[in-house]
Amino acid sequence: MPASYAYLGPEGTFTEVALRTLPETATRELVPMVSVPAALDAVRAGEAEAAFVPIENSVEGGITTTLDGLVAGEPLMIYREVLLSISFALLVRPGTALSDIKSVSAHPAAQPQVRNWLKGHLPDAVWESAASNADAARLVREGRYDAAFAGEFAAARYGLTALETGIHDAENAQTRFVLVGRPARPAAPTGADKTSVVVWQRDDHPGGLRDLLSEFATRGVNLMLLQSRPTGEGIGNYCFCFDAEGHISDRRVADALTGLRRASLEVRFLGSYPRADRMAAEVSPPLPGTSDAAFVAAADWVARCQDGRF
Repeated sequence: MPASYAYLGPEGTFTEVALRTLPETATRELVPMVSVPAALDAVRAGEAEAAFVPIENSVEGGITTTLDGLVAGEPLMIYREVLLSISFALLVRPGTALSDIKSVSAHPAAQPQVRNWLKGHLPDAVWESAASNADAARLVREGRYDAAFAGEFAAARYGLTALETGIHDAENAQTRFVLVGRPARPAAPTGADKTSVVVWQRDDHPGGLRDLLSEFATRGVNLMLLQSRPTGEGIGNYCFCFDAEGHISDRRVADALTGLRRASLEVRFLGSYPRADRMAAEVSPPLPGTSDAAFVAAADWVARCQDGRF
């Protein structure tokens, strides 16, 4: 397989900046792609070793294009995650004043992060979505739009000027990016890990989501993301994307996944991988019987009963 990482391009995206924080990129060819699906498909087709894409931001939650790309198609697996603080600049062609701006462009995920600023400073500007923030900058350079919300670092690359900087509606806004490859054995647990799965219910019934959540709750497994995505089989038909604290090798996490698989139509394992914030999972307040030792002891008791050694 090519020693290359595909990523949401073109050059100059926040995705590229986040990707370059991974040490192994020094030995990989970084290939910009026109969209998240194109990056994921490059991995499925064997054209890239991995894809690096945004999956969640702290303002709007899960990024649906990426979630849908992992839900459907040939299975892929998450190996790493990166958190990047996000602040936008308003990029324009040299000589453009704020009063000249009639149209602005950026990736759709950027709009909720600059909505209030836009309303206060450019209330009459028309918003046009682009495939990425860097692509919006390229379109401004070509004269398609008057301004783009992108990283300030993209200005020089596209021959633009940063008319305003430090734009964000929410303080400390972050975007989470993931490195996605073909399925393989998960990396060894670090003690500060995350496990991602997609779950399809057998049928739609009252309390169905509660039943899924109880598989985690009764084992003291904390959830970090829960998002529903349509299955494409009609209104009201959804699957659920979960991020849970812990690693699949943790007994309580493995037991929760076992319960999900037993009770659900399908469960797609998306990987167990190190948390970018390096925060170890804790059961707080401690729930009786939710430690790995408790699960090992219980399994040993069952085995002894089966052997007549109780």
